[in-house]
Amino acid sequence: MPKPTIVLVHGAWADASSWNAVATGLRTRGFTVFAPPNLLRGPEGDAAYISSFVGQRTSGPVVLVGHSYGGFVITNAGTNGGDVRALVYVDAFVPEVGETTFSILGGSESAIAVPDPTTVLDLAAYPGGPEGDVEAFLKPDTVHTSFAQDLPEADRWLIAETQRPLTLSANTTGSLVAAWKTLPSWAVVGTEDRIIPPAVQRSMAERAGAKITEVNASHVSMVSHPDVTIDTILAAAAHVGD
Repeated sequence: MPKPTIVLVHGAWADASSWNAVATGLRTRGFTVFAPPNLLRGPEGDAAYISSFVGQRTSGPVVLVGHSYGGFVITNAGTNGGDVRALVYVDAFVPEVGETTFSILGGSESAIAVPDPTTVLDLAAYPGGPEGDVEAFLKPDTVHTSFAQDLPEADRWLIAETQRPLTLSANTTGSLVAAWKTLPSWAVVGTEDRIIPPAVQRSMAERAGAKITEVNASHVSMVSHPDVTIDTILAAAAHVGD
């Protein structure tokens, strides 16, 4: 069987460049890699876009990888486009049908699950969205202390400056599908993650029956410790090739 294509789906407050080190490491090992844009508008539309991308841009088996909210998206896209054979979650949401990101984080120690979200997020209206919906941007201090605290300061500033926002409605919309129920999954859990606390990540990954690898890293472990994510994707790819 040919090597599977690896499709990397970024999360909120990021873009495809967050996968640069992982993509390079996989390409040098002979894999075809794609890192498409995640629209960050809401699970249904975002998953439909990724499913369409995978269906049109890949041939043969696929390992679908999601970071953070990207995990929410691949959970909804995994069985709807292309020949997806495995899911890999990196510091990610692994939702059950009906769960939202807010419901998953509620009551946790997440830095963004706070009584007044404007203390950690900047909110702004955007054209064309549902009435009352807003985009959420991480405040620079949130990036420095809770999102990417293990990256060099210059890299943290770049994240704050170039971040792509997630809509509020994306956080309040429930998952429609749980692809992990029919696809094997792997998970990388950052033990210093302050956005999706490690205990929350472990609980979701264990529920999905995922093979879990832990790394002493922040929410962006694929940036600070890319080799761990690469090794996990290689394990998933080897399983697909068996």
